[in-house]
Amino acid sequence: MRQNGERWRAPYATDPAATRGRLIPESSSPTRSDFQRDRDRIIHSTAFRRLKHKTQVFVHHEGDHYRTRLTHSLEVSQIARALARALGLDEDLAEALALSHDLGHTCFGHTGEDALHACMADHGGFDHNAQALRIVTRLERRYAGFDGLNLTWETLEGLVKHNGPLLDASGAPTRRYADTGIPAAVLEYNAVNDLELARFAGPEAQAAALADDIAYDAHDLDDGLRAGLFDLADLAAVPFLKGLLDEIDTLHPGLEPSRKIHELARRVITRFVEDVIREGEGRIAALAPAGVAEIRAAQAPVIAFSAGIAAADAEIKRFLFARMYRHPEVMAVRAKAAAIVADLFAAFRADPGRMPAEWSEGLAGAGEARVARRIADYIAGMTDTYAVLEHGRLFPSTPDLHWSPPSRGLPLTEP
Repeated sequence: MRQNGERWRAPYATDPAATRGRLIPESSSPTRSDFQRDRDRIIHSTAFRRLKHKTQVFVHHEGDHYRTRLTHSLEVSQIARALARALGLDEDLAEALALSHDLGHTCFGHTGEDALHACMADHGGFDHNAQALRIVTRLERRYAGFDGLNLTWETLEGLVKHNGPLLDASGAPTRRYADTGIPAAVLEYNAVNDLELARFAGPEAQAAALADDIAYDAHDLDDGLRAGLFDLADLAAVPFLKGLLDEIDTLHPGLEPSRKIHELARRVITRFVEDVIREGEGRIAALAPAGVAEIRAAQAPVIAFSAGIAAADAEIKRFLFARMYRHPEVMAVRAKAAAIVADLFAAFRADPGRMPAEWSEGLAGAGEARVARRIADYIAGMTDTYAVLEHGRLFPSTPDLHWSPPSRGLPLTEP
């Protein structure tokens, strides 16, 4: 059945007409499905707009063409929709999950998250997935009837579990949270709206998670090459990438570097997407699910890479970790960014009144954990730009985060 202009949906897809609903009941829309409404609320949220000036790898002012959290999220949503359409999943739910998956990231990307996690070590730490849940259930304050966005159960489930279950069959935290435990924000919300933490999320969340991997593999290669952190010749160390480059050279000998970089990125995306579709079709056929409940109850994800592409994905990530994420120039900027976050936390911890009134209000006499979490919420919501400005307001000097990579390979004039 096609409802509200939607495309064909397989029996095992998540059906918005059968949603488990919202924590606070609302009347349905005459023109949009519940998942379409979720997607729209995410796009119009303050947290989503802030992604424009939040770091992906390079601090946003390093160049107009490098990815930010916003452009990354848009690329993930395009890939997630492509996967959902090919596999008969609900495209709107897949898109909503892709657009919301990074809402909880701090200023300065993973550097900011690591720094904030260290600052919060005595108060439960900091986790960007848990922070995304806090944003969409508590911190966004736009609607008259509720805090947060009041998203459907299926969107919240996918947001929390898109990387897999949080608990194993015995009820113990899975590997990701084995050392730290499940974040308090997740447990607190789960107590009032059970997200079934020991089960897999629906197939749309699984597709969105793979779309995230595909997008950042491709665009981090693109950004790293254009920034001059490594050369095309260096990619021969990754057999999968060498094969793609050989293919490009055969089809387009003598191609200029900027076009070759793009041809490589688009081939990475295409090969990975086609692999996920083939593998997903095979796993779905083997499981033969009559509905989405059987996918949630499965012992493994049904939307996944094949073994060969999973190995290629791991090789690309190892290359990027060594040659890009841990490049000396990138690490130098990361150290300065981490210092900014640590300084801000210490300043607000010493005097919460230094935060704007809407953030410091109600903290008089509050316990240390509550004050620390409020400070973390405030800092996590900052864009890179705002964090630098706040540091400049509070301290006599602020680290200079400019590096200005050379952006090699970009044509400077029309041919």
